[in-house]
Amino acid sequence: MSENRREYLKNKKRIVIKIGSSSLQHKETGGLNFTRLDVLVREIVNLRNQGKDVVLVSSGAIAVGKKALRFEHDPNASEEKTLAEKQALAAVGQARLMMVYQKLFMEYNQMAAQILMTKHTVANPLNRHNAENTFRELLEMGVVPIVNENDTVTTDEIKIGDNDTLSAIVASMIDADMLILLSDIEGLYTDDPRVNPEAKFISEVTSLDDEILQMGKGSTGSTVGTGGMNTKLIAAQIASKSGCDMVIASSEDIKVIHRIMKGKEYGTLFHANKEADFDLPKFIEEVHQEK
Repeated sequence: MSENRREYLKNKKRIVIKIGSSSLQHKETGGLNFTRLDVLVREIVNLRNQGKDVVLVSSGAIAVGKKALRFEHDPNASEEKTLAEKQALAAVGQARLMMVYQKLFMEYNQMAAQILMTKHTVANPLNRHNAENTFRELLEMGVVPIVNENDTVTTDEIKIGDNDTLSAIVASMIDADMLILLSDIEGLYTDDPRVNPEAKFISEVTSLDDEILQMGKGSTGSTVGTGGMNTKLIAAQIASKSGCDMVIASSEDIKVIHRIMKGKEYGTLFHANKEADFDLPKFIEEVHQEK
């Protein structure tokens, strides 16, 4: 696909950017990667300086909490902690993570705000209406909302589950026209390239048919994050049905954000196919029932 096929991405006005836990940390130590964080903030502020609305969906609360409380870090571990432990870690980590973001955004004279969500934020009409109003007011004020799932209170019954899905939900709620998922993989492949060297890269998806959706089945994410390719394809469905284009791209170089927004061919582009009768709460409920 030639670059001019993505030229229209330059005109996107409301952008949601999602970054995962594994993209924010040094794998060896579990500590925050401040170089990546600083570049991420500069990329977002530069989009704001172009007159675009930007929302950041950021993972990392539990991981930051682990580091703050000096939990032993094992980059290859995938141990499960109790719900109470994870909630406690999130309570510590979310505050510290937000403090870091606030300081970095202040360096560039940009205000940021925190929004924490659960499934009830979407499922309950009044809660959803209030959240939409909050987003709208913040964006009108020129503030960058920083969103995460409220891990300090969530249980399986009210948990969205992963920030790939959450970012698409946010994009749908605020009528975003662009969603960028920064990941530890550069886009969609016919199979997991980490285990299948014959996997083929797909640069563009015009329709999310069964063949495409099956490519995410059984895929897993890193030991730090919670999302694999399947969650990204769920996000693509939400975004597409809501009228929002989506790109999955590698977070190895955070500057890929401005390259994508210039229409350069990075990552996999999923085209919007807006459905006028798309019911977001119903779709989320169906996704939970399938898990």
